[in-house]
Amino acid sequence: MNSGILLVDKPQGITSHDVVARTRRLAGTRRVGHAGTLDPMATGLLVLGINGSTRLLTYLVGLDKEYVATIRLGAGSSTDDAEGELFDAASAELIAAVDEARVADGIAKLTGVIDQVPSAVSAIKVDGKRAYQRVRDGEQVELKARTVTISAFEVLDTRRVDGFVDLDVRVECSSGTYIRALARDLGADLGVGGHLTALRRTRIGRFGVAEASVLEDLDVASALIGAADAAELALPVVHVTPQQAIDLGHGKRIDAAGAPETAKGTPIAAVADVAHEEADGAADGAAARRLVAIVERRGETLKVVVGFPVEDAS
Repeated sequence: MNSGILLVDKPQGITSHDVVARTRRLAGTRRVGHAGTLDPMATGLLVLGINGSTRLLTYLVGLDKEYVATIRLGAGSSTDDAEGELFDAASAELIAAVDEARVADGIAKLTGVIDQVPSAVSAIKVDGKRAYQRVRDGEQVELKARTVTISAFEVLDTRRVDGFVDLDVRVECSSGTYIRALARDLGADLGVGGHLTALRRTRIGRFGVAEASVLEDLDVASALIGAADAAELALPVVHVTPQQAIDLGHGKRIDAAGAPETAKGTPIAAVADVAHEEADGAADGAAARRLVAIVERRGETLKVVVGFPVEDAS
């Protein structure tokens, strides 16, 4: 099985690890990882790495995300979503006072650069143990706020259902944002409590769920995106000559001429064209591209951060 990136539309009710386990069986390899988990309740885009391309996942995890979700206003929950124990519901008078203007004001406070306290049942480690496991063990968990960016937070539809107010929303955010926490904090600001009842991830960087494969119909070989193509969708790119590719393969630095201007420490994908006779499966007379390395600027040179052997990078 070749190396590459796989886009999967995770169904509801299974874990991200379940998707990885099934993909391992279908791909016939243990070398499968993912770029950011989804809760069992959530659906949508999972980006998987196969074989050597698992090394590329580090550079995909931090990409911005887009979600569509349903926030239920009127009661909080122990997990900030529908799978937890619901707290006491707000009174009918408080719910009646939740109008479009107050919701818009609450959302405005949660848009832009904000400090967000993650949900206590998150996978964040506290002294080496997952926060959600500490909560299950009966411990009180208080996580520190972290700075996140909410670049879009818009209401798509509003419904009043069984004494609650349901908001269908679309959120664009930086990596590390908890949509459950947005539901919790919006409900708290409105004085009625809130939790998430549905969540779907629709985009990670430039990878969209519309291009993802349904798990039940997954054909790994045909759905695989080459490492070079995936890297070009996620990172700045420098195209290198055959000799530069050889030099990078030996860990040597190369001249940065032709590379995009980036800040120190910004990862850049070094991509090379490979003659057809070197490219596994390429048609006669064709050329394939391969990901040679992830590099960083060092003055007027490019330094290898992660190398991709030929067998893993086409």
